[in-house]
Amino acid sequence: QVHLVESGGGLVQAGGSLKLSCAASGSIFSINTMGWYRQAPGKQRDFVASITTGGITNYADSVKGRFTISRDNAKNTEYLQMNSLKPEDTAVYYCYANGRLTDGPDFSAWGQGTQVTVSS
Repeated sequence: QVHLVESGGGLVQAGGSLKLSCAASGSIFSINTMGWYRQAPGKQRDFVASITTGGITNYADSVKGRFTISRDNAKNTEYLQMNSLKPEDTAVYYCYANGRLTDGPDFSAWGQGTQVTVSS
């Protein structure tokens, strides 16, 4: 079983910055892709960013140039640096990871979510 624990959310003024972290633990043999989604009230969960083991990144158009995703493979941890935050970035942010367990099967796991609120 794999657990993802997020941290770093909070309240920030527009134009400010926050850094989210997501640490994976459990019977992990390897992690392929890690990433982030977000869900605003009354809306669907949307893709934000992803990063592969080799460091290839992908971003939603709405966050390109403002958000940076990174990971520490040795710690099974990913980060999301969010700069120039806007009120429309307000949402619950969920991290995810997929990979392989130590006993063979693939896994896909989600964190519990962390609230990010950007005031105008």
